[in-house]
Amino acid sequence: MTATLVIDAHHHVWTADYPWLASRPEFAPIRRDYGVADLRANLKAARVDRTILVEAAWGHPSETVEFLHLAGATEEIAGVVGFADLLDPGLVNTLARYENHPRARYLVGLRDQVQARPEPGFLARPEVIQALKTVSQHVPTFDLVVRVDQLAAAAEAAAAVPELTFVLDHLGKPQVRDGQAGLRAWREAVAPLAKRPNAVAKLSGLVTEADWARWTPADLRPFVQTALELFGPDRLMFGSDWPVCELAATYTRVKDALTEVLGRPDPDVFGGTAAKVYQLGEL
Repeated sequence: MTATLVIDAHHHVWTADYPWLASRPEFAPIRRDYGVADLRANLKAARVDRTILVEAAWGHPSETVEFLHLAGATEEIAGVVGFADLLDPGLVNTLARYENHPRARYLVGLRDQVQARPEPGFLARPEVIQALKTVSQHVPTFDLVVRVDQLAAAAEAAAAVPELTFVLDHLGKPQVRDGQAGLRAWREAVAPLAKRPNAVAKLSGLVTEADWARWTPADLRPFVQTALELFGPDRLMFGSDWPVCELAATYTRVKDALTEVLGRPDPDVFGGTAAKVYQLGEL
């Protein structure tokens, strides 16, 4: 990978009919189609070279199949994190469907919508651990989209499945809007996961955990600095979480805010870690 290549490790494309977009009235500003043309315009403005496309349909493997087609036709999309229901008795069949796709090489990871599961200990359930072991035989990574109260179980899962790299989306969704109280609660919860050598994290989704209308880079700084302390830059990666981020900021503002907080465009955070973790090879 060229040293100057910038990788966005977390974004989506979608159509306006995704059910979750209608679940809350505050999602109205992003309840529209977002496609490759929209993506390319943002990448050009923000000077981003490659991306990881992440599932957003919440429970539809067909979206992953479509995304693999899209990645094969879109130079900017270097990899896809697809959907996997960890409680699905047909999980092996779903994984086989992905592996038999002509563009299966773009599948770099999977994730379940764990944040929507009510129990904090979901990821530590024996049947879930077994499912994660199955996942590890097919892809190198599993993205963790979890709440703060689910981080302890995430650490247990990472310990139980050391052969799989666990990628923490959005730093585990800390309550940035709660300031120091949110920081303390999140730091205590995320520290055990950060100690696992097979855990990495995305500096993504923070603006939508802050005050959408009033946030500043200073609000993000304590969380980013804590992540640097706990994970180190070689286990952190930039993610825009576009177009969800548009609830609080433009694509470019998200990238610029992270650069300001870091003090420089760190080469690990802005590309090196993503290339390594998602095994992107030569781009």
